Amino acid sequence: MIRPADCLVLGAGPAGTEAALAAAEAGLDVVLIDEQADAGGQGWRAPLSGLTMPRKGADAEAGDGLRARLAASGVDRRLGRRVWSVGGAFRLDAVGPDGAEAYEAPRLVAATGAHERVVPFPGWTLPGVIGLAGATVLLKAQAVLPGRRVVVAGAGPLLFAVAAGIIAKGGEVAAIVDMDGRLAWARRLPGLARRLDLLKEGLGWTWSILGARVPFLAGHGVRCAAGRSEVEAVIVGPVDADGAPIAGPERRFACDALAVGHGLVPGGEVPKILRAAHLYDRLRGGFIPELDPYGRTTIENLYACGDGTGIRGARPSAVAGRLAGLAAAHDAGRLDATAFTALAEPTLQALADYRPFADTVAGAMALKPAQVAAITPATVVCRCEDVSRAEIDAAVDAGAGDINQMKHFTRCGMGPCQGRMCGDVAAELVAQRRGVTRETVGYWTQRVPLRPVPFDTMIGSFDYADIPIPPPAPL
Repeated sequence: MIRPADCLVLGAGPAGTEAALAAAEAGLDVVLIDEQADAGGQGWRAPLSGLTMPRKGADAEAGDGLRARLAASGVDRRLGRRVWSVGGAFRLDAVGPDGAEAYEAPRLVAATGAHERVVPFPGWTLPGVIGLAGATVLLKAQAVLPGRRVVVAGAGPLLFAVAAGIIAKGGEVAAIVDMDGRLAWARRLPGLARRLDLLKEGLGWTWSILGARVPFLAGHGVRCAAGRSEVEAVIVGPVDADGAPIAGPERRFACDALAVGHGLVPGGEVPKILRAAHLYDRLRGGFIPELDPYGRTTIENLYACGDGTGIRGARPSAVAGRLAGLAAAHDAGRLDATAFTALAEPTLQALADYRPFADTVAGAMALKPAQVAAITPATVVCRCEDVSRAEIDAAVDAGAGDINQMKHFTRCGMGPCQGRMCGDVAAELVAQRRGVTRETVGYWTQRVPLRPVPFDTMIGSFDYADIPIPPPAPL
């Protein structure tokens, strides 16, 4: 059975949920689909079902409020569904609790969020090494510490959020290792101060870290993670403003976990597979779809919003989601020009108010080319297929001119994550080796399945006799 609707929204984070609410409020029959069991996305994630845990902080309040509004709305919530196929004009195939499901609508809003970036270093594949975003999920949704004694390393504000979360739950932070120096953060203060509410939240993290007397190493990066069968220690050393290792004393921190991350990458699989136009924006995290101010892509009736269209954060994403939902309702004829303008103009202004803060935070998480250039030849870049930096370089030297040719040569990006974890860094390596731009190198050609799913859920149930056999060709 196919569930028809006026509008499908894929992704129930802040952007997708607000898009669904705005479109439903205008009278559209909206289906909201997400793999998670509840709405909220990564930033406003709900605790696991049945888990009782203290709920405090701005993100918890925002997420709980969003879920309450969604529950009271007319949006058809199809949560706990893994979408594996997206077709034109527009069909989504998913695996749900009872097997295969399908949805169709003339309008589709893609709000698929972002995934984290970890620039590889020796030992990053050891058990006990986890991404900052992954650590956030453990802390927020499962009340689980990533380890008893954790080194928190990388770049951007997630460093401090994760460290503060570990401290709040009784864990020990062995050290915070920030690639940016103190001067870099001082220069960002004017942009951060444009949103005093969000700056206050960050200062709260800093206060708890100071109270715990956590060693803080500014202008340092991870040299390697050490251990036999799991991480046992992390060696760190100084880096320059561009992220390249420089001479200086190294320090070793004993630990049983390393939470590390170097920013976020837009998860724009849906606009890519439907062949919407994209552009490369290093500040926004990579390749992003070309959009008008309301979230319309270059494909008619396909909209995109949230961090999948460029890294901005949960609150700006929620505002952008509302714009996309309003645009879908207007294009469907449910909002006339006057009503659309009245609703959209203050929303556009709200999004503009977030821009200085969002740009500042995105700049802190932008990929540092010098850090990528410093990856050693033997370091694994693609964990799924065990492809090293040396193998990527050899593929380029053998004639691989873009990211997809390199993929064919090496199998880099062909594992279960489908290149989400390695794609941004692998493309940067190809571009640097060839001496060309990231636009020249391109991005992975997106194909189905979008996510790994059991094969039997795609083919359904049938007997051999049900297979149509064409008549034999004439002799």
